[in-house]
Amino acid sequence: MKTLNEILEKVKQLPNKRLIAANGVDEHTIEAIYEAKKMGLIDATLVGDSDIINQTCKKLNIDVNNFEVIDIKDEQKAALEAVKIIYEGKGDLLMKGLIGTDKYMRAILNKEYGLVPPKGLLTHITVIETPNYHKLLTVSDVAILPLPDLKQKIAITNLLIKTAKRLEIETPKVAIITAAELVTEAMPSTIDAAIISKMGDRGQIKGGLIEGPLSLDLSIDPESVKIKGMKSEVAGDADCLLFPNIEAGNVFYKTNTKLADAELGAFVAGAKVPCILSSRGDSAKTKMYSIALSALMA
Repeated sequence: MKTLNEILEKVKQLPNKRLIAANGVDEHTIEAIYEAKKMGLIDATLVGDSDIINQTCKKLNIDVNNFEVIDIKDEQKAALEAVKIIYEGKGDLLMKGLIGTDKYMRAILNKEYGLVPPKGLLTHITVIETPNYHKLLTVSDVAILPLPDLKQKIAITNLLIKTAKRLEIETPKVAIITAAELVTEAMPSTIDAAIISKMGDRGQIKGGLIEGPLSLDLSIDPESVKIKGMKSEVAGDADCLLFPNIEAGNVFYKTNTKLADAELGAFVAGAKVPCILSSRGDSAKTKMYSIALSALMA
């Protein structure tokens, strides 16, 4: 798949997944879920204050009967109930409604009904469509892990490959991003990148082609590859980018959306099901693509 719309079309052909909205009472959440339901992507359960849900649906001129509604007044209890529904196998993907990210993540990590296996890892995976690149870019982490260590980077690499394969990329090309392509003790991220790259060569990480350390230009720009004489199957044609820290990833993410007219879909990976972590600042398209991407991953 080379565009986000191809993801939408693919999901339309699949059986509907059940989305569970944690405190799904606000206009932004309900409107996005309703549009996704109309498109035939999902069925939905809204967990939250039924009075507010009814008022919101009335304001949006949406028939509340489009959704299953579970009435829970307290937002934290609503989030825990949404997670419990997933835990019991009655839902396929989770979505954040009108609740703080910290409370949403706390519910996902709940010890009794939590969705993360022991010693598991959560990472934010974003699929970006930019007019300045010839295909989709799958990147991580831009929102959760401030400074992933080597073990976490290996786990993220596996999740990036898994995501790219769901996008029907047979052998994803993964670039381990640093500020330079040379290994140096002065820049520990280059050492991690070299280790992960060699693990790919030796078959310890399967399913993709992995190269690192690579600078961003060498990862996505064939002209830079030619000028610098880099020999690599990944360089200049990466499908996936693994960033060394959240600053690098977040700046890349926001530069694409704010300056390069990029669109995206995103989800939290590593839990029992894909978890949508949307914000009020996300466009309607972003929310739609995030729901579709999560449904595809589910």
